[in-house]
Amino acid sequence: MNVETLYNTYGPMVLRRCRQLLRNEDRALDAMQDVFVRVLQRQNQLHSGYPSSLLYRIATNICLNYIRDQRTNTPGDDILTHIAGFEEPESRIDAKSLLDTLFGCHQISTRTIAVLHFVDGLTLEEVAREVNMSVSGIRKRLRGLRESLVDLLEEP
Repeated sequence: MNVETLYNTYGPMVLRRCRQLLRNEDRALDAMQDVFVRVLQRQNQLHSGYPSSLLYRIATNICLNYIRDQRTNTPGDDILTHIAGFEEPESRIDAKSLLDTLFGCHQISTRTIAVLHFVDGLTLEEVAREVNMSVSGIRKRLRGLRESLVDLLEEP
């Protein structure tokens, strides 16, 4: 498979599909790029019999993953990401006590999951592979962590 030829021939079709599903130009362009990166990564495994169908299906799957990942980004994620990025020494002390309290209520492996996802930036799928759990198990752990965080922040 010549990826450059596929890109030149089917790139506009892939972009239209991404725009249709994501309804956001920047995200559609990112998704289109991801489609062709995936094709590049797997070009030796793919069959070139019906490239338009293959690219359409890959684009659909990538866009659906984008949509799903966007839905799983909740306000608790922003708080956890913010805490993970503290650089001021006094902020780190406050963040450390908050995180110690937060993680004290959860399994140790939940801390690993949170660090992999929020600090290292791994996707849910990558975290699941890393800790040998299902993606739904990772979501459940992170949801519980978010709920605990919100409860801690709401305490007087």
